Amino acid sequence: MSNVTVKPLYEGTFSVGLDKQFNRIGKADPPKKGGLKLSIQPFLISEGKRNILFDTGIGDLFGGDTSIDTILTNLDEHGVSNLDVTDIFLSHLHFDHMAGLANRANGYWELTFPEADVWVNQKAWTKLEENIDEHGEDKAEFFYFLDSHANIRFTDEQSNPIEHVRVETIGGHTEFHQALFYENGENRYVMSGDVIGTRGAINRSYAAKYDFDPKTSMSERDRLQKLAFEEGYVMMAYHETDTPLFRLTSYDKKKGFQIQSED
Repeated sequence: MSNVTVKPLYEGTFSVGLDKQFNRIGKADPPKKGGLKLSIQPFLISEGKRNILFDTGIGDLFGGDTSIDTILTNLDEHGVSNLDVTDIFLSHLHFDHMAGLANRANGYWELTFPEADVWVNQKAWTKLEENIDEHGEDKAEFFYFLDSHANIRFTDEQSNPIEHVRVETIGGHTEFHQALFYENGENRYVMSGDVIGTRGAINRSYAAKYDFDPKTSMSERDRLQKLAFEEGYVMMAYHETDTPLFRLTSYDKKKGFQIQSED
């Protein structure tokens, strides 16, 4: 088994308002009035000749406080260049999870990871294509550029597209939301996008109005917690600020799961 490293690529913490612009704030700061506090943490999995990304961050598509340089600098700190990324898996097709796929740093659209296969749910890609013009000119240009130039590969509802990576379509937050599993010997990780986007989602039962199907999110959130505990997965929380990698180490009927950081 090759040496495996898994690293969160922290892009920052932001206050996001109704205008959907990402305004950078400190980790300890509250969001601006009426805003939502979100941190962005794509994940890099390095194993031998493969460098895999689970989601790609916000790139430069969300206003002046965002830049493609952030993820490139983060990768460089781990000895990985944008040309070294071999595979990208997207939990879902909201732009704060996929905008890092392309950038306009030089004034025109370019692929950020030109050597990578980009694995997406086929039904989700088709649905986005049908509705992309509703998202505005910038995002439409971004999508059409990817559709024409990126090496888009499609996943099924349950599939093993490459060795050690398994994908399940779970729904919930979006209609074709995916849980991404990395399974390589004792290295076992699960990332479920916004179904379990933060550590704070653990041990909570709630229906989020922003979900496509809140009841499915609730059910999958419960199932994935139990699965992670029983089968020893480290959980990857994309929107978590302080502890994006954590393990569930014990369970108490009154207190719920005990959480241990893996950072």
